[in-house]
Amino acid sequence: MAVCLNTESALILYKELLNSEFFVDKSDIIAKISKRIRTNTKYICVTKPRRFGKTSVLNMLGAYYCRAYDSKALFDGLKINKSNTYMAHLNQYNIINLCLNDLPDAGTAYEDYINLIKESIIDDIKEAYPELKDRKFRKVSELLTATQDEFIFIIDEWDYIFSHELYPEHHSDFLEFLRNLLKDKPYVALVYMTGVLPIKKYSTGSALNMFKEYTMLKDPSFEKYFGFTEEEVEMLCERQTALSMEEIRDWYNGYQTKDGARLYNPRSVVCALEDEACQSYWTRTGRMDEVLFFLKYNIGEVRDDVVKMVNDTPVRIDIDEEYSAGQGQPQNRESIYAAMIIYGLLSYHDGELRIPNKELMLEFQKALKDDDFGYVAELVRNSSDVLDATWAKNGDVVASYLHNIHNSELPVLKYNDEYSLSCVVTLAYLFARNKYRMEREESMKGSSKDVSPMDETPRTSKFHAGKGFVDFIFYPRRINLPGIILELKADKTPEDAIAQIKDKDYCEKLRKENVTRILAVGINYDTKEKEHQCVIEELG
Repeated sequence: MAVCLNTESALILYKELLNSEFFVDKSDIIAKISKRIRTNTKYICVTKPRRFGKTSVLNMLGAYYCRAYDSKALFDGLKINKSNTYMAHLNQYNIINLCLNDLPDAGTAYEDYINLIKESIIDDIKEAYPELKDRKFRKVSELLTATQDEFIFIIDEWDYIFSHELYPEHHSDFLEFLRNLLKDKPYVALVYMTGVLPIKKYSTGSALNMFKEYTMLKDPSFEKYFGFTEEEVEMLCERQTALSMEEIRDWYNGYQTKDGARLYNPRSVVCALEDEACQSYWTRTGRMDEVLFFLKYNIGEVRDDVVKMVNDTPVRIDIDEEYSAGQGQPQNRESIYAAMIIYGLLSYHDGELRIPNKELMLEFQKALKDDDFGYVAELVRNSSDVLDATWAKNGDVVASYLHNIHNSELPVLKYNDEYSLSCVVTLAYLFARNKYRMEREESMKGSSKDVSPMDETPRTSKFHAGKGFVDFIFYPRRINLPGIILELKADKTPEDAIAQIKDKDYCEKLRKENVTRILAVGINYDTKEKEHQCVIEELG
């Protein structure tokens, strides 16, 4: 008997995905999942941020495993076809597909929600098994056992009532429902469950402790299937001519596998290629500003960290506990960051926390304008002024702005070293990220990384430009804007910086990108007088 409950939409949606111009074949994950069928590792829970391809994989599994129809033509040309278990599992299973984000049309109580789930299973099973229609069952599990068949359960948005803060007094009841439905039941051949939030552990265990979880922090098995790899993005870029790989990398690169391989946000990459425009495609999920939502829990404790990360400087931190479903509001620095990692707002690798890419940098830039950030908010809101002053070649205004930042209340800016001055400049020109692709040197000590998550340019020394290395290069995103070369000095003169820009021909890289108008910005910091000087000169 072929039983595939609620899977027809999965087949239709996966067909549509296959027909899309920027389809990426992730079907080899099927072979890894098939190995778990009817084993003690058959309970799989994959939790990743929204827009990371969870639903696409879920639809693919429904289309592949369901025995109610023949989908061989869909998969014959995909990677899974090369697996020696391809035909053994293709269209061989009864499927129960549950999407737990459906709320009842009538009734707003938890009982209405859970009864809707139960009734949908009961009605579909009794329709598929007419001999069970007139029998009474106390539990859904008893009905499924009575079928004497096995099922693959595919469950989407398992954590919906947790992430949307619904029925909090019944969260443990919901976990018990899933446990009673799935754990140690003879009818369960496989459970593949997805969501955003990991499963909450109650006391020393969990109602769902039979699941092996794969999260943003811990996923040695499936991480490359949720996100686009560098090779996959390069392949997609070759299908069009409007956007370069460098542009896509600048905007959407920044997540990493455990081995350090780069991962891109899939939805953002596809949207950019379809629209032929790199911009923020970050979709907020019910909160007006997700970044600020989490930072506001303890801005005082995380403010300096955010300033560092906005300056492309990683923050060293040990995240031991994951933020999980039903945990409640994060209260301290570690739990705030754990939540932001789970939601994809920050990337975490090898003990270092970063803002993943330009797309998320814009979200942090918006958050920093909030009044709760105090003086930082004022700096960010006024950062467009320093760019206007640079374009106007008004060095005194730029110097005054830098002086105000350097002498602010931020501890990270109190040191008279190159890193501090570099951080000051980055804050001053924060608005410029909207207009320019910025490259800078990385002289920060103690970082184990030699690659920036923002541009993947080596950062162990200054950027090679012409006959030497340069502190900052601003590549214009629009042809009507001037390029900017910015050189920093300490206890010298801004004229020395301008001379170095000319002597070392730092403009060469900009000219290679057909930038004809270039502004040379020389900045000096007098460590004794604690004063800044700035000279701006237009180069021919």
